[in-house]
Amino acid sequence: MRAESAFHASRATALIALVLASVGVYGLLAYSVAQRTKEIGIRMAIGAMPRQILLMVLRESFALSAAAIVIGVMVSLLATRFVKSMLFGIAPSDPSVLLAATGLLLFVAIAASWLPARRAAHVQPMEALRRE
Repeated sequence: MRAESAFHASRATALIALVLASVGVYGLLAYSVAQRTKEIGIRMAIGAMPRQILLMVLRESFALSAAAIVIGVMVSLLATRFVKSMLFGIAPSDPSVLLAATGLLLFVAIAASWLPARRAAHVQPMEALRRE
């Protein structure tokens, strides 16, 4: 019974960590895109289409997120020997867990940049330039 409660506690802790990481990724990327409103306004004023703006922001956010996720997975694989004794019910480098966490964080990163980029791509260039 004791091992079962430790298993549930470790799952709850992992879920909380994943939610916190998702909120952090969302906040960081949304803020980063919002800070670029003036740049986006200038690009639109010189002729960029909203679709081009959206794709540019998504491509840059995806590249940044993918690099961060690769580094995070490598660090987590290196750290498994230190936390091995605290893991219950899963292997330290369980591919399904790493893949699920990676997928969720990548989805959150794309959603975090999609919403502000979409909003910024539909702003009139003069409004975007007047904001700052």
